[in-house]
Amino acid sequence: MSSENADAGSEHDEPVWDVVVVGAGPAGASAAYAAAVAGRQVLLVEKAELPRYKTCGGGIIGPSRDALPPGFELPLRDRVHAVTFSLNGKLARTRRSKRMLFGLINRPEFDASLVEHAQKAGAVLRTGVTVSRVEQHGPAVPDRRTVAVVLANGETVLARAVVGADGSASRIGAHVGVKLDQVDLGLEAEIPVPPTVAEDWAGRVLIDWGPLPGSYGWVFPKGDTLTVGVISARGEGAATKRYLEDFIARLGLAGFEPSVSSGHLTRCRSDDSPLSRGRVLVCGDAAGLLEPWTREGISFALRSGRLAGEWAVRISEAHDAVDARRQALNYAFAIKAGLGVEMGVGRRMLAIFERRPGLLHAAITGLRPAWNAFADIARGSTSLAGLVRNRPLARRALDMLDRKQAASAASAAPSEESASETAAAGSEAGAKE
Repeated sequence: MSSENADAGSEHDEPVWDVVVVGAGPAGASAAYAAAVAGRQVLLVEKAELPRYKTCGGGIIGPSRDALPPGFELPLRDRVHAVTFSLNGKLARTRRSKRMLFGLINRPEFDASLVEHAQKAGAVLRTGVTVSRVEQHGPAVPDRRTVAVVLANGETVLARAVVGADGSASRIGAHVGVKLDQVDLGLEAEIPVPPTVAEDWAGRVLIDWGPLPGSYGWVFPKGDTLTVGVISARGEGAATKRYLEDFIARLGLAGFEPSVSSGHLTRCRSDDSPLSRGRVLVCGDAAGLLEPWTREGISFALRSGRLAGEWAVRISEAHDAVDARRQALNYAFAIKAGLGVEMGVGRRMLAIFERRPGLLHAAITGLRPAWNAFADIARGSTSLAGLVRNRPLARRALDMLDRKQAASAASAAPSEESASETAAAGSEAGAKE
């Protein structure tokens, strides 16, 4: 309980936490750490028992590594120095790097380590706790500086600020009013393999540009297990499942029994989606923050979680709604100025990739500048946004592809007149039948 709020807490027989964080994934653990290390009283609640499995490739790129707490030791299962790219199983080519591109982790270990760091900083963890809703007005809320977090068992937890980090189906996100404009389905299998197979994959990942618009598959080696998955737009569930089955068969892995098979929906926020409501902030998947093209989410979770924790501290100190609103707007500005810009470039890349995956494959496997750009992004030397902002060649290439994309879309779209004629013809044919 906050020492500042001790007297207020005694008035209604409930402690008032400075910050309550809902969800103990990378975003929530980062938020809890940031608030706790600032000396605030922080409660971190998680509905599952830790460690728990999460559907995720487990790639830790440079921005993820740079956003980790000081002294955090990554529980790496492999270090990637080579990437094999293929175009729906064809035209495979491997590019190699003397320097490590990125690392691979198992999410249960990684998430648990992040939570441990938050606890060491002073955060209190409660697992097996399901949050049903948050209330900022009503009989459960003792004053205008307090948020009530209502648990499924009927218990109410009080806080000066709340951070929602409860995943892509977030209850806190629903309270804030998060709006989504891209939803994708990821399917994944954890496949134990014998040492001879594991040795062939050590230090190398596979990225396959898939048969469905915007889809791709991956193989990430983690010692004696390969994480194999695919992702594509929601609404193509059967086709996405076939892609995964065909992908596994092509790789010669169909004879090995997966230890885990899972699925997950990833959701990207729309540009005008809110990031706060009153004293409640959202971050990570709960806010729809991830890179739209690759659907990479760990770095977005870590970075947005840290910012949410820092600004939640300021909101907890706000003495009125106007000041709380000001701090929430500052949080939104920080998100949009950084991660929002990256998402904007990612959307442009996805639009190009959906229509011309072969062009991307040819560039990254055949042009050294394109491969160097991929490697720099993976290592964290730059980002998609930084690439476009700081490298004139990359900016001109993306602008040119944007124009071609727009021209192709315009030429493919029927005119209103021809569309009407087509509809009329269809109606006439139906009438004749």
